[in-house]
Amino acid sequence: MKVFLGFDHKGLLIKDCVLDALRKMDVDFEISSIINNSDDDYIDFAEDVCSCVLKTPNSFGILVCGTGIGMSIGANKIKGIYCAKVDDCDDAYYARLHNDANVLAMGIKHEIEEIVQIIETFLNTSTSMDKRYKNRRDKVIKLETGE
Repeated sequence: MKVFLGFDHKGLLIKDCVLDALRKMDVDFEISSIINNSDDDYIDFAEDVCSCVLKTPNSFGILVCGTGIGMSIGANKIKGIYCAKVDDCDDAYYARLHNDANVLAMGIKHEIEEIVQIIETFLNTSTSMDKRYKNRRDKVIKLETGE
């Protein structure tokens, strides 16, 4: 598994802690090459990370901005990306289990311990193959492809 990461100027506040946690989890990761500055735009990081996720089988993305909302909106405009804006471990669990999310978006309002738990939950949860959830995911793909 490989994880691609994007942090806008607000996301930088928790970047080092996230990277330390991923190292402790022995996760292979790559940080967006987009340059951070006070005027950077979350959409640039979302586009960069999501393009890497789409090119790399069995990979995930993690996007961090002030709230996670902008990152998730931008990411979900990209065909093949299923980004979930999460606020707790339950959100992260169901984003993967029921929805097969391949990108996690979050804000910086959480304590570091909770952020680490959210990321661990997201990365360690498998997608349910239950027919009910698979049918729902198929409907989302049909919406995305205009079928």
